[in-house]
Amino acid sequence: MATNPANAEPIPDPERPRAALIPAPRLIRAGDVAGGDVGQGGDTGFALPAGLRIEAGPDTGTTARWLRTAVGAATGLVFTDGVPGADAGHGHGHDRIVLRVSADVGRAGGPEAYVLTTAAPGDDGAPAVCVEGGGPAGVFWGAQTLRQLLGPDAFRRAPLDAERGWRLPVLTVSDSPRFGWRGMMLDVARHFTPKEGVLRHLDLLAAHKLNVLHLHLTDDQGWRIEIKRHPRLTEVGAWRPRTKWGHRASDLWSETPHGGFYTQDDIREIVAYAAERHITVVPEIDVPGHSQAAIAAYPELGNADVVDTTAIGVWDTWGINGNILAPTDAVLRFYEGVFEEVLALFPSRFIHIGGDEAPKEQWKDSATAQARIEAEGLANEDELQSWFIRHFDTWLALRGRRLIGWDEILEGGLAPGAAVSSWRGYAGGVAAARAGHDVVMCPEQHVYLDHRQAAGDAEPIPIGFVRTLEDVYRFETVPQGLSEAEGARILGAQANVWTEVMQDEGRVDYQVHPRLAAFAETVWSELGAPGERDFAGFEARMTEHYRRLDALGVGYRPPSGPLPWQRRPGVLGRPREGMPPAL
Repeated sequence: MATNPANAEPIPDPERPRAALIPAPRLIRAGDVAGGDVGQGGDTGFALPAGLRIEAGPDTGTTARWLRTAVGAATGLVFTDGVPGADAGHGHGHDRIVLRVSADVGRAGGPEAYVLTTAAPGDDGAPAVCVEGGGPAGVFWGAQTLRQLLGPDAFRRAPLDAERGWRLPVLTVSDSPRFGWRGMMLDVARHFTPKEGVLRHLDLLAAHKLNVLHLHLTDDQGWRIEIKRHPRLTEVGAWRPRTKWGHRASDLWSETPHGGFYTQDDIREIVAYAAERHITVVPEIDVPGHSQAAIAAYPELGNADVVDTTAIGVWDTWGINGNILAPTDAVLRFYEGVFEEVLALFPSRFIHIGGDEAPKEQWKDSATAQARIEAEGLANEDELQSWFIRHFDTWLALRGRRLIGWDEILEGGLAPGAAVSSWRGYAGGVAAARAGHDVVMCPEQHVYLDHRQAAGDAEPIPIGFVRTLEDVYRFETVPQGLSEAEGARILGAQANVWTEVMQDEGRVDYQVHPRLAAFAETVWSELGAPGERDFAGFEARMTEHYRRLDALGVGYRPPSGPLPWQRRPGVLGRPREGMPPAL
């Protein structure tokens, strides 16, 4: 007998356990076939009928559509429309997948909870599969579990064998997430990810039951979203003539011009595709720092009384840039126009405004900035940044949205309704929670996936501290020392993917996977204290998950280290030695 995922009952486990679910569910209960226990591999379980009817109850249509397009394509199973409840109690209902929202499941576990039950053919009319969700999202997450139970080949785009039969174990999975914010931040500003790549990331998030994609859309190195009233943001700001190759200290350059942007229709498609998968897309428009691409497009946005902003171009290297926005009414009106178009495209309640790494030297030297400080009765440049952030907090709140920013927005005072992305460690999140602000934890020492995965020279363009699969698995979202009320301010966590040294899809795949699976389990599952977690059990389940990633075409880092074509010999990184500091 092998033990199953955390807090699950043990089930018989022959050669390949199909109950190797990731993230680990709260409870797996085995069923019976002819009075015996159900194994999860080989010839055990029951065969699915070749023709299955999907009985989709109210608000489950997106899940039914996903089953047909994703699971149907991979398996060759034909899913026809069924009428909910038509065969109940008549003894002829096994050839069904029932999808329905259940108030009981919702009361027990919330809108993302689900109960998945599979049943062998019998006389009671039970369907082959029943997924009950606390809400539409819960039904969808239950369908993701169903796909995992079918095996890795259910993650392909076409069946390997048209004559193959598909089997399921007899069991019940009862599950719900630990946190409501389970996300990944994707930096598309430093290296652009085309629309098709973003859609692929959304599918991968859904496969891991992650429900937030934070898109970092603007930075010094590129502006990636069409703003119709300010067309030069993409005509000029979306393109740079060359790019630093490796860390900023490297003497290597790629002389190939780089750029790209999403049209507003691209954004609408991304948001709609995400919504079908119950994922919220949170846009980030960075202010007042990380704004050189915008200043290159519209020089009047910069501190023109200090530097010649007409000579500024889109930045081609990495690091913290001193060119920040001027604190003028004209700049505020400009960005209000930007945010008006952003709000029309993104229904997300939260709008990210960056607020990090904004050097104040230009403001210190700017007569215009100093006049603003005096006019507003501010003490210094830190309070000037707080004034800037508060303006947009008020502006967004009047439109029914909430501002969220990196933890630097705490400096100089923070608007009451603002939320904080705590990236420099736990301290910012602790301070924000104690001050009554909601927090998304993303400490770089733990969940920055651009950080290297092993020591040594084999890792491609090694950045930061070593953060292994096990290190990520032992990440704890809620900092120690918070009261129960303060801990309730922790909305969840996200893993951040900064792409300075990730030039293409293959590099992103390598850095993100398989660590995203470990992160997903930390924010979905109840795992206990970091030191008490069953990493060996997780590794055992990862054997099956690697096969799923293979089927999906993900270029993950193998457990044994990078493959030859995943290495980048001779390209300078910036590895940091030792254990990361506890901040």
